[in-house]
Amino acid sequence: MRAQFVLSEIGVGLRRNLTMTFAVIVSVALSLALFGGSLLMSDQVSTMKGYWYDKVNVSIFLCNKSDAQSDANCAKGAVTEDQKKQIRSDLGKMTTLVQRVTYESQDQAYKHYKEQFGNSPLASSLTPDQMQESFRIKLKDPQKYQVIATAFNGRDGVQSVQDQKGILDNLFQLLNLMNRAALGVMAMMLIVALLLIVNTVRVSAFSRRRETGIMRLVGASGFYIQAPFIMEAAVAGLIGGTLACVFLVVGRYFTIDHGMALSNKLTLINFVGWDAVLTKLPLILATSVLMPALAGFFALRKYLKV
Repeated sequence: MRAQFVLSEIGVGLRRNLTMTFAVIVSVALSLALFGGSLLMSDQVSTMKGYWYDKVNVSIFLCNKSDAQSDANCAKGAVTEDQKKQIRSDLGKMTTLVQRVTYESQDQAYKHYKEQFGNSPLASSLTPDQMQESFRIKLKDPQKYQVIATAFNGRDGVQSVQDQKGILDNLFQLLNLMNRAALGVMAMMLIVALLLIVNTVRVSAFSRRRETGIMRLVGASGFYIQAPFIMEAAVAGLIGGTLACVFLVVGRYFTIDHGMALSNKLTLINFVGWDAVLTKLPLILATSVLMPALAGFFALRKYLKV
């Protein structure tokens, strides 16, 4: 009987405050969808870091005849065979740091350039002797780039030491900035949702103050009186959380797998899988129930004398 009464009161409360209940559902859905999206974005950045950092190389570019005339680092002339042998030998000694060393000749560099930028106007004017020889170094730990830079920058025959990780770091900083912006919007939406929940509970409690007064007179416990209001907020939150889960699943399906099909168009990006999405859904649903319930509980303690 008591359970039936509580359930009937929940239905009555939701119907009485239909507009505010709808606002709560929408705000909870949007805020938790942004929350889930931010978690997925964080996972995506971590996945991309692991994928790309494993592929980046450190490049030691060697001086050629053209550099000897225009670059201060190559003032002593083009790299010699002895200098190349010494660089290769020193790299071979760094067994704890270096995983693999690949030498790229001028002809190979020219071929790779033509493959990538063959349609550019500059490609037709370049010749192989204008290209730079280089050593491409795969590090066991990409974070140890500075050791290579310190060891080889400024050497005779070395034009520059470049770390591809630096380029990726700029991309990841941008992605992290976007993720923080999404979290900021999510926080604002969450505050709006909490305020709406508190307001809805207060209005519902005020509209039924006569009923709650009678229940107090007949000896009903405080929790029994509060339960319908707390459950109303929890039910509205759960509906919003369910919608947020739907948004995430549909968003992942249409942007990555179908519709926009980014997984087919951006093959160089290793997108997060469905397992990452599914693991976020229980957290979103639990938050959607607990957050409104707690907000309703504290709102009632302050505004409803029970």
